[in-house]
Amino acid sequence: MRREVRLRLRLLSGGLFLVALLLVTRLYFVQIVHGRDFSLRADRQYISSSQELYDRGSIYFTRKDGTLLSAAALGTGFTVSINPSKIGNPETAYAALNAITPVDKAAFDASVAKTTDPYEVLAKRVPEEAGTAIDAAKISGVSVTRERWRTYPASTEAAQSIGFVAFDNDNTLAGRFGLERYYNDVLDRNAAGLFGNFFAELFANLDNVVVDARASRQGDLVTTIDPIVQEKLDQILAATNAQYSSQETGGIIMDPSTGEIIAMDSNPSFDLNDFTHGDPAHFGNPLVEHQYEFGSIMKPLTMTAGLDAGVITPTSVYNDTGCTTVNKSTFCNYDLKARGPNTPMQEILSQSLNVGAAFIATKLGHERFRTYFEKLGFGTETGIDLPSEVRGDIQNIKNSPRDIEYDTASFGQGIAESPVQMIKALGALANHGAVVTPHLVKAIRLENGVTKTLSWGKPEPVFTPAAVEDTTRMLVKVVDTKLANGTLKIPTMSVAAKTGTAQIAGPGGKYAEGLYFHSFFGYFPAYDPKYVILLYTRQPHGVQYASETLTHPFMDLTHFLINYYTVPPDRTAAGN
Repeated sequence: MRREVRLRLRLLSGGLFLVALLLVTRLYFVQIVHGRDFSLRADRQYISSSQELYDRGSIYFTRKDGTLLSAAALGTGFTVSINPSKIGNPETAYAALNAITPVDKAAFDASVAKTTDPYEVLAKRVPEEAGTAIDAAKISGVSVTRERWRTYPASTEAAQSIGFVAFDNDNTLAGRFGLERYYNDVLDRNAAGLFGNFFAELFANLDNVVVDARASRQGDLVTTIDPIVQEKLDQILAATNAQYSSQETGGIIMDPSTGEIIAMDSNPSFDLNDFTHGDPAHFGNPLVEHQYEFGSIMKPLTMTAGLDAGVITPTSVYNDTGCTTVNKSTFCNYDLKARGPNTPMQEILSQSLNVGAAFIATKLGHERFRTYFEKLGFGTETGIDLPSEVRGDIQNIKNSPRDIEYDTASFGQGIAESPVQMIKALGALANHGAVVTPHLVKAIRLENGVTKTLSWGKPEPVFTPAAVEDTTRMLVKVVDTKLANGTLKIPTMSVAAKTGTAQIAGPGGKYAEGLYFHSFFGYFPAYDPKYVILLYTRQPHGVQYASETLTHPFMDLTHFLINYYTVPPDRTAAGN
């Protein structure tokens, strides 16, 4: 009997302890985690119970030392409103208000005239100090209500990647572009969420700390974007676009081993804090939503495929005829000149020879060529965490038996890719032959302080490391000897790079005279890469080749990254 009593007492004590633990934990969340939210909501409800206080998770940039910097947050202030029927002396009320914060006189008079409407808004997003002063002034008929809104401290930086919040078709505030839209379910919060998520928050520590990107609970986004690098990239893109009056200039900087995007943008763009005055054509992200024929930066991939398949070696030669006719279509080297018999593989990259790239494609054959390109991710989505990604277009090498389609694809014409697809594929050269998933968010920070790292899958091998190293040696030689005649070589750092100049198709699918798409990619340190860079500019004026438009922007970024991240030298000053 006594044993049964003791058992019951223990069960009762355990139950009471569990209840107490839950109450203490709930108190912690109410007072510490959500204390400010409840305070603001109570303040708003006291004045206007019909409206909820806006709430949403934050988005953070990540600096190189791991500190977080706000990219999207909540601004806090007041809405100033009046009840026209309770305004005693309109002139006195206006004078008192206007002395604290500017109020449009005509709008004030119009609101006062609406005596049957008990609630007329005079001003929104009134700063904290001014709102508090108005409340303290006790102006008859005037009310102030707590308000929160979305604010973007970085303004224009990474605007197309961050996105913004606006009303949808249901008159609900929601993410409309960029990360705001892709992760809307993670960022979105409502009043019930403060209570409803209690048990999820309480037991969050029991979950795996690595979670799938689309299965995360509500919280803040921790991005891979470094704000300092992003600012530098934006400056270079804006300067390049202005210098050549291009239609568009864009760039991506990525860690090739993880897929973390350190900076990403295009110009022209817009101000996230003033998007209502921006051009809607710039709200989307062309780096994931548009596709282009990239031209000769495709040649290193063709070269590596040939080396990997064993159909060529670094010492192989071919007969460069300058122009070649295949399936009744003729294509040529950029200068129409033949390099003759015994042209080495190195010259295909050093002199950017279309005939040489087509030689490798022929050696590979249709099926093998297509298989390599499909493994690189061409023709599919990359899986990047941004909305509206296009798949790319490689139909010419999927559905056609004609040799000409494979020949032109070998030097980047006739197939189209988005910039993010292109850097994913080229990233294989900077990652020992394996492709990774490009992404912008690396973790979700829950409100209880737990940070959940997102999983982006494992690298997928496409090329052997040996084949990649052979191509890398060729690309390093391009930089050391051919790029600006070797004047931009960095004596203490190996850099692998390639330019690309592609014709742009006009009406009817024919290439237009004088319209070009320039691209440039590179990675460093070449044999143990930390960063891969992709730049492009569309329809630049007054220049024909990418070496003229993008060489210096690329090298400026390279020097900046070396200094900013203190990348150690990988060769001696003699270049060994």
